[in-house]
Amino acid sequence: MKKLMLTLAVSMAFAPGAFAAEAPATAKASGAPDHAMPPYGQDKPIPTPTIVKKTLANGMTVWVVPRKGLPRVDYVLAVRGAGYAADGRANPGFASLLAGMINEGSAKRDSRAIAEAAQGMGGSVAAGPASDGIFVQANAVTSRAADMMSLLAEVARTPSFPVKEVELAKANALQQLRAAEATPRFRAERAISQAVYGEHPYGHTQPTAEAISAVTQDMLRTEHVKRFRPDRALLVITGPVKEAEAMKLAQAAFGDWKAQGPALPETAPPARAANPSRILLQRGGSVQSTIRVGGPGIAASAAEQVPLRLASTILGGGFSSRVNINLREQKGYTYGASAGARMNRAGGAIVGGADVRNEVTGAALTEYLNEYKRIGSDLVPPDEMTMNKRYVAGGYLISNQLQGAVASTLAQNWLIGLPPEFLGQYVPLIQKVTPQQVRDVSKKYFAPEAQSIVVVGDPAAVGAQLKPFGEFKVVEK
Repeated sequence: MKKLMLTLAVSMAFAPGAFAAEAPATAKASGAPDHAMPPYGQDKPIPTPTIVKKTLANGMTVWVVPRKGLPRVDYVLAVRGAGYAADGRANPGFASLLAGMINEGSAKRDSRAIAEAAQGMGGSVAAGPASDGIFVQANAVTSRAADMMSLLAEVARTPSFPVKEVELAKANALQQLRAAEATPRFRAERAISQAVYGEHPYGHTQPTAEAISAVTQDMLRTEHVKRFRPDRALLVITGPVKEAEAMKLAQAAFGDWKAQGPALPETAPPARAANPSRILLQRGGSVQSTIRVGGPGIAASAAEQVPLRLASTILGGGFSSRVNINLREQKGYTYGASAGARMNRAGGAIVGGADVRNEVTGAALTEYLNEYKRIGSDLVPPDEMTMNKRYVAGGYLISNQLQGAVASTLAQNWLIGLPPEFLGQYVPLIQKVTPQQVRDVSKKYFAPEAQSIVVVGDPAAVGAQLKPFGEFKVVEK
């Protein structure tokens, strides 16, 4: 819904420009005053907020971001190295269960008591996983800021992982997995990730039934101790709070938190796959194909990441992107097509995809590779550059209006290796990207010859169409 709203907003913002081009001639002919729209104003970047920074004696980083407005305080605790990349091949997707169990019981309270306590403070507390870490988020009315800080520390530091809750979480995860595995998109995403990343942990973030079934209370407790460490944690505090008071609360709640044992090794950069893969996942009787086209990308902090972000938006990041206009609007192959870069702390991927009718599977792949080649060969026209820069800037500004969103963006940037100043630098950097930079970065990372192809579909219906793209390995599951 957020993406749709942003797309509609951008469409509305640009539609009047086309109409205004004819307005002066009409006005002169009728003798009416000239009502041509004035030019757009300068895009406004997000000002880098005042961030009070402190490192506690135990190595934990604390950032306080004072904000005026609603009487609410937001906390985001980011723990680096606790996410999917730490799971290992034997336990893919384990971080999801670990994060989901954080607020299901602590050393002091059961899951119901935690939920009731949070509601009594006018807020909530919950955790979620990412490739490079785990986020624990909490919020409350300002008058209960101290109480919520204590609750946040309680669930993050001393989860109890009750056996009954563990078994319930496992049962739910198995049901969700069975439902997901029945969908072609899940299978396609899993296959393209493995094709791009190989044996690297980034390529194995989807759970398996065996991995879920193997999870125990002892395993959760052991992994929590290994992964949740103050020296790899950032706490962002935002709201109408005084810096000194916020630091005092952080010290009281987390100051005595001690790391146990050596830290887990940092995630190594993924090795580049020797040869692109061609994979056909069987789905007998399917009337459509799910396709993925992807190759190696770059880390989120790489020097070329800003031009690559803009190139991704132009190519496949919105309704007006090239692949969507081509495959949906012009060809009618699909209801929606996308493509772009996915960036993590240690590396990234280029992934495009769509669901298309069986009879146009080969044609859709051809159009994808043609668009990949075109953006790496030709300069993007000025009007298209301007439109997409405004789209990126507008979406970024809208998504970072609320203080909770600002805290989340700061924490996410920290997790993937970007400095806090990047919050305010992003829009100006996007505005400085040139057509030459877009072409050069696209030629390097969207090169058709570097892309793996995954198709989920009926071999009898699409097999012949895939022959021009190479030898496909047919996989039943």
